[in-house]
Amino acid sequence: MTGRGLKNILGDWAPVLAWCSLIFYLSSVQNLKTDFGGPIDFILRKGAHVTEYVILFLLSRRAYANSSGGGSGSATVIFAAIFSVLYAASDEYHQSFVPTRGPSVADVGIDCAGVAVGYLIYWAARKHLRAEK
Repeated sequence: MTGRGLKNILGDWAPVLAWCSLIFYLSSVQNLKTDFGGPIDFILRKGAHVTEYVILFLLSRRAYANSSGGGSGSATVIFAAIFSVLYAASDEYHQSFVPTRGPSVADVGIDCAGVAVGYLIYWAARKHLRAEK
């Protein structure tokens, strides 16, 4: 620990846990489709995958940076990327136990695209903040 209290560390990680719980819950829903059907349903569902993992990457990077004292170093990005990709893989494994659902390597790839977008958002925000100084 970096001298920060347990309360602060739990506060950093609570949003990550809550977000992972939401992803887990959504993966447990047997028929997660929209009323639009066809290609619009497909685009919305895959867009949701990307969005889920953009947010997971950003939350886990922030939590790790705050709780490890790592600030904005590359270790925080690497941790967040590995954590998010492993969670994506475990989520697909979880879906193998849900009736009408199943695991998909393609969905893990889409989740990884979300992680990449999350990194780009983090990088752009960091670059913007540096330019303002």
